[in-house]
Amino acid sequence: KTQQANEVLKGKVLELLKASENPLTVSEVLTLANDPALTSNQKVSSLLRLLKDEGKVERLEEKRKAYFRAI
Repeated sequence: KTQQANEVLKGKVLELLKASENPLTVSEVLTLANDPALTSNQKVSSLLRLLKDEGKVERLEEKRKAYFRAI
């Protein structure tokens, strides 16, 4: 059940990244998602890591801050 919910949330996060012209931070994704199921930076970070492992998201680092964008 949790895994299915995570798949839906990963889809939402990916759509946000695709819609954004610029790479987003974890905090920006959390703010833009405005979804009660995404309750914390840790949750967003975990979903982004899963998406990165699936090859759907790229992680960039600038001035020691992580940014993510859809591939």
